[in-house]
Amino acid sequence: MTMSAQPQAVFEATREVPGAVQGGVKVLLRLEGLALLAGAVTFYALFGSSWLLFALLFFAPDLSFAGYLLGPRLGAAIYNAVHITILPGALLALGLVLEDPLATALATIWLGHIGFDRALGYGLKYQDGFGFTHLGRIGRAGAHPSS
Repeated sequence: MTMSAQPQAVFEATREVPGAVQGGVKVLLRLEGLALLAGAVTFYALFGSSWLLFALLFFAPDLSFAGYLLGPRLGAAIYNAVHITILPGALLALGLVLEDPLATALATIWLGHIGFDRALGYGLKYQDGFGFTHLGRIGRAGAHPSS
């Protein structure tokens, strides 16, 4: 990196993601994620499904990271499809209506994972790269240059 490019690189490393929430709204969204996690775990406990199943599948949605091998645009689309509440919410409703304990358990684990991610600040991804989320930058991309 040349000396003239260095200030631009520092700016790029510290700027906020356009469209990312900030301040109190960001805190509320993370607390909402924590509430989703707590609700999912509570429901799972009351529903009486296998905790071994819960442990084995809790991080399964993160396999969607592999989508980034196909590029940031497709990676973000795949990651987001697996990390929105619409699909597991629909699966949960279907599981409850059909009285299908496996579908209900899978949906609850999936919702718990999404809540966990949101509580930690892992948001939905922009096509700029994995570190660009609706909750701000994460990972090395979100670190301050002096840290």
